[in-house]
Amino acid sequence: MLEAPCMVINSVLSAMAFNYPANKLSVYLSDDGGSDLTFYALLRASIFSKHWLPFCSRFNVQHRSPEPFFATQYSTTSNNTHYSQACLFIKKLYEEMKNEIESAVAKGKVPESYMRNEHVGFSEWNPKTTKQDHHPIVQIVIDGRDKDAVDEDGFQPPTLVYLSREKRPNYPHHFKAGAINALIRVSSEISNAPFILNLDCDMCSNNADTIKEVLCFFLDQTKGHDIAYVQFPQWFHNITKNDHYGNSCVVTNKFELAGISGYGAAMFCGTGCLHRRESLSGAYLRDYKAKWDFKSKTINNRTVHELNQASKALATCTYEEGTQWGKGRGWKSIYYNPERKAFVGVAPTTLDVAFVQHKRWSEGTFQIFLSKYCPFIYGHGKIHLGVQMGYCVYLLWAPMSLPFLCYVIVPPICLLHGIPLFPKLSSIWVLPFAYAFLATYGYSLCEYLSCGHPAKGWWNLQRIKLMHRTTSYFFGFIDTVTKQLGLSQTNFAITDKVVTEDVQTRYEQEVIDFGGSSNSIMLIILATVALLNLFGLVGGIKRILVDMEFSSSQFVVQIALSSLVAMINCMSC
Repeated sequence: MLEAPCMVINSVLSAMAFNYPANKLSVYLSDDGGSDLTFYALLRASIFSKHWLPFCSRFNVQHRSPEPFFATQYSTTSNNTHYSQACLFIKKLYEEMKNEIESAVAKGKVPESYMRNEHVGFSEWNPKTTKQDHHPIVQIVIDGRDKDAVDEDGFQPPTLVYLSREKRPNYPHHFKAGAINALIRVSSEISNAPFILNLDCDMCSNNADTIKEVLCFFLDQTKGHDIAYVQFPQWFHNITKNDHYGNSCVVTNKFELAGISGYGAAMFCGTGCLHRRESLSGAYLRDYKAKWDFKSKTINNRTVHELNQASKALATCTYEEGTQWGKGRGWKSIYYNPERKAFVGVAPTTLDVAFVQHKRWSEGTFQIFLSKYCPFIYGHGKIHLGVQMGYCVYLLWAPMSLPFLCYVIVPPICLLHGIPLFPKLSSIWVLPFAYAFLATYGYSLCEYLSCGHPAKGWWNLQRIKLMHRTTSYFFGFIDTVTKQLGLSQTNFAITDKVVTEDVQTRYEQEVIDFGGSSNSIMLIILATVALLNLFGLVGGIKRILVDMEFSSSQFVVQIALSSLVAMINCMSC
């Protein structure tokens, strides 16, 4: 319900359609929800791929995800009659597939006729199957070795595999990391490709030649053998003109992550990353249960059923117990930001979804800082100090909410009580405060404008930063601390990527949508901060202009600060 099957298969289809030899490409869908509806959508997509892949190859399509491709004007308005007819035909097939999938999702069940006749894999589901309690499910949907499994042009498509790892209530599943571990093991049994690209369910390929480009790093004769992974920036295709939720991360992608890469490192973002398999599960791995061979496996003498059964043992929730699985060292990484965006995803379209996303990010990164893998401890002597500091800019999002909260709460309270916090304007000691403010925000504005975005977008970014620092990051800090103290358990809040027509309309009009009531406590904090600064501002001005109780220059900085906070929140309404 949160990650629509139609969106998921768009990402799958874009990955299948890379300009790359199909016999060397395998695509795996990890369904941690264990949904038969997602499996049904994947089966429907596998049929559609026999038309979509040849279409992309025939006309050299760059948008290899159907949904964004058909949303563009040029898809059916070409002077080439053959191309236009092909577009209309493939669009009709896509709409039929999409309608069938959405109809099944709306009804909450797979059509009975499809379950009985189309694929034996549906027998894996039973009434007791739940997303938190189910056996491992591995189904090879398209067998790339099958000479009869060809597309409409007679070419064999990539191998396509559905995986839902085992989950049991009494075993920790380690969320996304656990899912990726299961994928690594299962893929080693079926295809064992030396390189692994991982994508979120909403991220689609935007450049058909991305794999060929990025392999150049790994195949470099002098430095390629040291590279563990190449990380791409996260871009989104639904950013509005003024980016009123501050989703685009343009400065982060263009300057900050590139700066860390200058020291020979890249921050793994969880998606849009191509790993060398050897770095994840072999080069320095000890005491693992099986002997891993990183050459291509000879699997032609094994049936699909045999591969499915053999892979299930690798997707159990107890496989990693007592092993050194996931331990590795000695690799380097690269951040690669090509001129044409390699992958694009879906940005949050409501404020509450943005809150959930940033709370999860700040909480997860702060947990890393407090773990034994803290860059300043584990990375000491191993990575450059600049890399350690660059990582911690993000790892400390959560605790940095505390001093920020002080700045938006203490000054207005002191203003109401006539307590000065900053030097007078006539004092030389006001210069450090003025310099810190002007230099920080002036440089930030220049960076943002240099990325080709409007000044209003920068202002929106400052507004959303204030909101996150007083809500998302603060709650991420509280949750992390309580978990460290053993007072609560780790959870993983999935970002809702399903957008209704009303929400989409408000998003395109750049109207702040506060969403549902799931984050009402965060909205209460926002309202409290806004009102507190408004009252402090009014009270401070009244004391100066009406009561004449104190010198105005002594409180100018506090008045300016409260004015800025009140103005930012006023523009959010």
